[in-house]
Amino acid sequence: MEASNQSSVTEFVLLGLSAHPKLEKTFFVLILSMYLVILLGNGVLILVTVSDSHLHTPMYFFLGNLSFLDICYTTSSVPLVLDGFLTPRKTIPFSACAIQMFLSFAMGATECVLLGMMAFDRYMAICNPLRYSIVMRKAVYVSMAASSWLAGGANSLVQISLAVQLPFCGDNVINHFICEILAVLKLACADISINVVSMGVANVIFLGVPVLFILVSYIFILTTILRIPSVEGRKKAFSTCSAHLTVVVIFYGTILFMYGKPKSKDPLGADKQELADKLISLFYGLLTPMLNPIIYSLRNKDVKAAVKNLMVQKHSTQ
Repeated sequence: MEASNQSSVTEFVLLGLSAHPKLEKTFFVLILSMYLVILLGNGVLILVTVSDSHLHTPMYFFLGNLSFLDICYTTSSVPLVLDGFLTPRKTIPFSACAIQMFLSFAMGATECVLLGMMAFDRYMAICNPLRYSIVMRKAVYVSMAASSWLAGGANSLVQISLAVQLPFCGDNVINHFICEILAVLKLACADISINVVSMGVANVIFLGVPVLFILVSYIFILTTILRIPSVEGRKKAFSTCSAHLTVVVIFYGTILFMYGKPKSKDPLGADKQELADKLISLFYGLLTPMLNPIIYSLRNKDVKAAVKNLMVQKHSTQ
């Protein structure tokens, strides 16, 4: 990806919290703690979905993919952030910056598509239960998950390839913790209109379309649930999709908060606004991956039972 770039920039400088050195140690401990929770929580979910035969179903296969995706997404950026808190001069080679952008962008786009696939799985389970085992057979749900990864990777390859072909003539200071693509594009000394249009189209495809698909799916799901005569039956049906719905609300809710909140018009507060934007972006990347395993564990009896069985088996072998 680097070969086609004819710029004079060979490395970027990441500002991070350079202007607030007193905060670096505090945020290092906080971010490291959140990252360890993400690794532990999602690692346990992957382990139980693989080891427990009762969880070898489409829903838990998608959940295992989501947990692995969250681990990959955070690992693509968090080590770089943590290193930045400990390193006086926070630099990253051009090629490493491109790879980090590719991985982060690919994981984010993949998660959007995967959440849409999971909504379809819940739609089939609740609205068409008699056809569920026929439609959601192994070959189908494995292909659905694989297509999510391929689509996210292909989109990221296009966006990052367009970005690294831009000339970067002098300014190499990125006002962020990581190589965030929008922050990098600001440093290009050329017209970035193609990049802006391309990212706009990608946002419609990977954000707009999945949101619309999820919304339509849940309209049918809720309509079907409300037709169930017994209160117990409605509760049982809703419980099978409540965890996914909660994750969707948190995932897209944080995106809307990040990009939809009004900007401060006070020029004296520009530095505080930039710091707040960077911190919100950082914690957004950690919030959903950290909450996902907690939500699925607390709201799912099968997962809780599988975790207990895993702990009992481990204890009995010691």
